[in-house]
This record gives sequence, C-alpha cells and structure tokens, in this order.
Amino acid sequence: MIVVFGSINLDLVARVARLPQEGETMAGMSFAALPGGKGANQALAARRAGAQVAMAGAVGADGFAATAMRELNASGVDLQWVRHVDAPTGVALIHVDSAGRNAITIVAGANAAMDPAIVPDERLVGGTTLVLQLEVPMDAVVSIAARAKRGGARVLLNAAPAQPLSAELLATLDVLVVNELEATAIASMHAMPTEPEDFAAAFHRRYACAVVVTLGAAGAVAAVDGELLVVGAPQVEVVDTTGAGDALVGALAASLDRGDDWAQAIAEGIAAGSLACSVAGAQAALPDRVAIAGLATSVRSGVRGRSVR
Repeated sequence: MIVVFGSINLDLVARVARLPQEGETMAGMSFAALPGGKGANQALAARRAGAQVAMAGAVGADGFAATAMRELNASGVDLQWVRHVDAPTGVALIHVDSAGRNAITIVAGANAAMDPAIVPDERLVGGTTLVLQLEVPMDAVVSIAARAKRGGARVLLNAAPAQPLSAELLATLDVLVVNELEATAIASMHAMPTEPEDFAAAFHRRYACAVVVTLGAAGAVAAVDGELLVVGAPQVEVVDTTGAGDALVGALAASLDRGDDWAQAIAEGIAAGSLACSVAGAQAALPDRVAIAGLATSVRSGVRGRSVR
C-alpha cells in the first residue's frame, strides 16, 4: 500500500517556441489546463504502475478542484483523505518550449492547509510506503514522516522543490530521491560532496538511507544497501519533460512496494521517467505497468554496481 501526502494542483500550461526572458512578453503556441501537482502526479504514477494508492491532500471549493482531481478519480486512487478547504486550489504556471524544457511557478493555495493528522496512525505501519514531496508545508512533512517512522512504514522523500532539510526529517527517511540541483543544495547545507555519485555515497553512509540521484538523459545513480548502482537511460524522443521526475518516483515506489529488488525498482523508475518524456503533459504522460515493464527489461540489463566507498 502506498500513501502519498502531497500537493494537488491545476497545471496551466503554455507551449512556446522558447522560454521567455526576464521582462519579455511573447506569443504562445497553445494553452491547456491540466491536473497536476507533485503529490497527485506521483500518486497517479504509482497507481498506473500497479500499486494500491491513497492520496492525502487539499483542494479548494472552486471550479479548479474537479479538474485537478480528474485523473486520480478515474484511476481509482483512494481520495478519502483529500480535504476541501477555504482557499483556492493550488496552481502551477508552466512554460514548455519546443525542445521539451520547462519553467514552472507554483502557487500553493489549498496545499498550504495540509493537515498530517488526516492520515491515521494505523495506516502508517509496516507494509505501507509513505511518499512525500516539498510542495506542502515543511512542518506537515516532518510531522507525518516522524509518525510513519515510529509506525514502521517505509518513508520516501522526493526533496523537490529544493529547500533546507532538517536533521529531524533526514533521520526519518528510508529513501531519498533528488535531481542533481537538489542533491547539490542538500550537499551544500550538510557539508557533503556535490558530485552525484559521491553525494549519494556520503548521504547513504551518514543516514543509512537509500539515495537516488536522477541525471536526466544520463539516467541515475543510487546508493543502496552498501552498493552504488549506475543506471543509464534509454533514448526516447523528448516531447515534454514536465512530470518525468514524478513518473520515476511513482514507479520506483510501486516497485519497492511490490517487494522488487533495488536494481528492478530503479530500472522501472528510469523506464517510467523516460516514457513520460515522450508524451506532452504531466499526468497524461504517465505510463502504465505494461509499458514500464517492457522498457525496464533493457534498462536493468545496463545496471552497473560497485561497493560504496
């Protein structure tokens, strides 16, 4: 069972030839209002990857809420812990250029009212994977992570967007997933090396926590169970990178939740993230378990491992 505690947004997406510069007004090529938010994206990604998933979040009592939860509803994600609060539904303002690169501004709205108490202690126990991100208040993330740690649940944090992480939060983690920029930010805050492999190894040694550093088109490195894994990414035609990291996190969590070994879990995460880059949008691009498994076979064949130094 996976419990995702995180953001639910409506993504307002403008496709542009190139990303605008400071002070520039430019014409876009298209616009769409789509369901998003890192929490919702990861919940849907895990569900499509075959897991049983419950979403804990908050939306407003406004016209955006139904669209923001449309795909979660349609996919069978358990929404009993989604609250409707007196605040606007969160939004993300997204520019996507012709090369698939993006620039994103997030307005928290209802996500700022997240209440960790909505998830009961009896659901934060062994056999549960709690998936967290940082688009909701940090005190709420720390609180529910601590409860999950005490209850014996696996705690997975995707530390995005980058911000300071307390020793209290780091001590609760079983899995940390970051990109290169987020890894560098954490390394700088906690006196660790910034190069991805060295950071993963150092964090793993210090906190006894599995660490995955994603490298975009280069794949990922991971320090797990005393071993450093280097995983390449398959070549795909990049249409839109929005949501690729969330696809990776959701598929990784689903694989771990099934009891797969780390090489398989990382291969499935890389496969899902790569497939998501080949389709426009965030939630629309999240692949299903059959597609993930098909590509993960070739990804796993290229996994290389060595002892953490």
